[in-house]
Amino acid sequence: MPDALPPDRSKTPRQRWMAVLARADADAVQARLGDVPRYTVLRGPEPGLVMVRGRTGGGGAPFNLGEMTATRCTVRTDTGLVGHAYVAGRNERLAELAALADALLQDPVQQPALLRQVIEPLAELQEARRAEIAAKAAATRVQFFAMRNMRA
Repeated sequence: MPDALPPDRSKTPRQRWMAVLARADADAVQARLGDVPRYTVLRGPEPGLVMVRGRTGGGGAPFNLGEMTATRCTVRTDTGLVGHAYVAGRNERLAELAALADALLQDPVQQPALLRQVIEPLAELQEARRAEIAAKAAATRVQFFAMRNMRA
């Protein structure tokens, strides 16, 4: 899944960890978070629809492509940190865990350890999966060239 930000705009740390969490597997997030602190669900997790927009030619006039299902959730830890998450599909558990991870990652004391233990391993798994899919696609690539290129 490509990133929504244009290539000339870099991601903030929070945008990066939310992108990783949104693409992760709920079981993998739960396993890496370990024992989670107490928290309160403020909103959701609730599935709904979001409008997907496209651009003509990748950068032209925007148009409505269609709707897709997304699940959102907002939680607050007992220490007062609030986390939000939107994930594609109807995975309510992932939305809640991603919101909790977002809240925990906003704590400057916990952030370095959580980045090292949760976000980086998940990002590496996702990159390995992307590379595997790209390798399979490259193996089936067909080269087409015009007859005029074949003449000597």
